[in-house]
Amino acid sequence: MAQSRTSFAGAAASRAGRWPLGALLLSAVLVAFGLAASVTNLAAQLPPSFWFDALTVPDIDDMRQVLVHYAFLPRLAVSLLCGAALGLAGTVLQQVLRNPLASPETVGVSAGAYLALALATLAAPSLLAFGREWVALAGAFAALAAVLALSWHKSLSPLSVVLAGLVVSLYAGAIGAALVVLNHEWLASLFIWGAGSLGQQDWVTTLWLLPRLGIAALAIGLMTRPLALLGLEDESVRSLGVPLGIYRFAGLAMAVALVAFVVAAVGVIGFVGLAAAALARIGGARRFGQRLVMAPLLGAALLWAADQAVQLATGPQGDLLPTGAITALLGAPLLLWLLPRLSLGAEPPVLAAERLPRIRRPGMLLALLGLAMLAVLVLALSFGPGPEGWSFAVGDQLRPLLSWRWPRLLAALSAGAMLALAGLMMQRLTGNPMASPEVLGISAGAALGMVVAMFAVSDPGRPVQTAAAAVGAFATLLAVLAIGRRAAYAPERLLLAGVALTALFDALILVLTATGDPRAMLLISWLTGSTYGVDQGSAIMTASIALCLLLMSPLFIRWLDMLPLGTPALRSLGIDVARTRLLVLLMVAVLTAASMLIVGPLTFIGLMAPHLARRLGLARALPQAVGTVLAGALIMVLADWIGRTLIFPRQIPTGLVATLIGGPVLIWLLRRR
Repeated sequence: MAQSRTSFAGAAASRAGRWPLGALLLSAVLVAFGLAASVTNLAAQLPPSFWFDALTVPDIDDMRQVLVHYAFLPRLAVSLLCGAALGLAGTVLQQVLRNPLASPETVGVSAGAYLALALATLAAPSLLAFGREWVALAGAFAALAAVLALSWHKSLSPLSVVLAGLVVSLYAGAIGAALVVLNHEWLASLFIWGAGSLGQQDWVTTLWLLPRLGIAALAIGLMTRPLALLGLEDESVRSLGVPLGIYRFAGLAMAVALVAFVVAAVGVIGFVGLAAAALARIGGARRFGQRLVMAPLLGAALLWAADQAVQLATGPQGDLLPTGAITALLGAPLLLWLLPRLSLGAEPPVLAAERLPRIRRPGMLLALLGLAMLAVLVLALSFGPGPEGWSFAVGDQLRPLLSWRWPRLLAALSAGAMLALAGLMMQRLTGNPMASPEVLGISAGAALGMVVAMFAVSDPGRPVQTAAAAVGAFATLLAVLAIGRRAAYAPERLLLAGVALTALFDALILVLTATGDPRAMLLISWLTGSTYGVDQGSAIMTASIALCLLLMSPLFIRWLDMLPLGTPALRSLGIDVARTRLLVLLMVAVLTAASMLIVGPLTFIGLMAPHLARRLGLARALPQAVGTVLAGALIMVLADWIGRTLIFPRQIPTGLVATLIGGPVLIWLLRRR
């Protein structure tokens, strides 16, 4: 028996020492596709007889050779370098954090680097004189620090780290969108660059990347053995005399540096780091040393193949589709596929819910909320900046302003009320205090449905847009619940699935808007939740839809009171659980679709308003629903007023103001859990 165990252990060790054939085969397939696509794209630009001349000494009188030498070949080199760097960074992040889902995107590093560069470009360009890589590094480290701070109370457990990273990425993206909207003169270049454009005009970027990526990769190579030990338990590593903190920080620093250099050079390349590291592991690379070789190889081949496929679709010199958006289309489904299959370890137990106040007679509180709503409406209609400073407009001064102000205020009020009610229904249906249409990806699905309708129908009216958005929202909601079912609807996994779906839909919308179609360019202001173009007809229609849906909501109150009791209790009361949940889901989808047509797909109102009502002591379903609706409407009216007056005469979209307010609330709730 002992001999058989020894032979078995020896065989296992032998298998572990072999090179992973699966990863090598996948690399060969990707390389073959990339090579075939490259040859096809090159042949479309230049006859084969001139290839050698174009590579070595191009004839400056032959524009075809010039384009191949200074555009096609540098782009190919950049795709290989960036893909390899992201694959290496993803592997190191997974090893150091002991997290198979860690990547530059899922831990917020890419978003932080991009936001820092965008802020510096638009607000403090003098900082770029010191080197854009330093700005990108500062942003990446700030994002990583925020992620670690948010997940530290859960001992950096895999799901908490990734969830915190995706939330930070979401919020950084919202701030980036605000910068784009407020700086229209930089819109096209900042938008396309931020989506990960690999287009090149010379060899400068390649030569800039080579030494920086080379030094970081060399530093990681010198730390291979101590980094490999970080996969063990901390006590075991310390017993071997390894300075755990130093190598962990050094590994994180080099991984963040690789990502920052890539973002500084070409923008955000979505999910290549996650895909390369995951494919290396799935392909049989068990040892850390093997993954350090296979992940960069797979990353380089993957980005090379994806970029050449983009050029096949748009033309060798075309950059209509940013490569980073295309890779995000591939990476987000991979994350969803990996989520239920990877062992992420046991989550630390959730602390007991904090004791919140409970009001027995909520009528007075609801009346105060209603009065506050009226006061804010009066303030938003009459008070604001003008040529002579801030003032109240009354009488004849107010009359010409009302036709401009009341439609957008009515639309914002209606949208906030609907989103708030949708969030309350989601939280009571799932038993998840962090559920909302925005966080679970339902708003993004509704946005995608409306975008598809705009491209598929020549002139879609408001009813067609609402129907398409409702279909997208409902389909997304079903997808999230189907994914969560395999994990017994664990809140963290539901949220992670929702944010991953949001990333997927954002990439799809980015691909559509990057085509240059006039309809697509009009979507940018809508995606940020601008009420600037709301006219009287749209406002009245939105308010009518909201009124009808709110009048229907009392039909759900009894179910909302009982849904938190659980399925067995509901069945014992004679309630058809499946039909009840389906009707609630349909209501959530319609509420979300009707509201996001006005304020865009990301506001966090659906998350904030129910919590605000609950913290005011409204516990039962009916008073909490009324308080939630009032709170959501109040926040959106305030957001519209702030966006209209804060930087007058310019404006900030209402949805972005609500997002910038709600993002910290989401982060705070995540920290509390």
